[in-house]
Amino acid sequence: MDAVNEIPTNTSGNSGGLTHLRQDGTAQMVDVSEKAVTTREATATATVRSTAEVLALLGTGELPKGDALAVARVAGIMAAKKTPELIPLCHPLPISKVTIDFELGVDSIEVLATVKTRGVTGVEMEALTAASVAALSVYDMIKAVDKHAVLTDIQVLAKSGGKSGDWKHGDWNRGSSAPKSAPESAPEGAQA
Repeated sequence: MDAVNEIPTNTSGNSGGLTHLRQDGTAQMVDVSEKAVTTREATATATVRSTAEVLALLGTGELPKGDALAVARVAGIMAAKKTPELIPLCHPLPISKVTIDFELGVDSIEVLATVKTRGVTGVEMEALTAASVAALSVYDMIKAVDKHAVLTDIQVLAKSGGKSGDWKHGDWNRGSSAPKSAPESAPEGAQA
């Protein structure tokens, strides 16, 4: 038996298994026609790490390319609306709200993207796409002054609505920063 056929699949809509795979291991768009319409919301984050000097320019809008945060906000909103065009098995959804917020730190900027809809499937992918593209846009705006900037910590922080109910990442609460992963260069035994 090859590895593809060993992957648990789920065509019935019940929990468990990979719903985007048919029994033969080929991809499918999940049938959501029997799911109830509910209000659904998801928040995702992405972080851009840079230098304190670059983040100071970012915060004041004095980068060579202009107001990076305004550009990144619009890029994130546009990305949320374009998610099904970028992620092949995502359903087109009637998005009712997208917010993109930024939290400037000493050596990083955190992008928080929240997407809301009334529909039959969740908006986690739309939130992840919005956060990722907004972070990419920040990178594009700062690369002239920091070619070593890094995008990191792209993750869903919370989702609500739907059959599976509400979920949040660890102890994250709306209005708080995203949980950070340990720095890759942390000394052995050090905690983030």
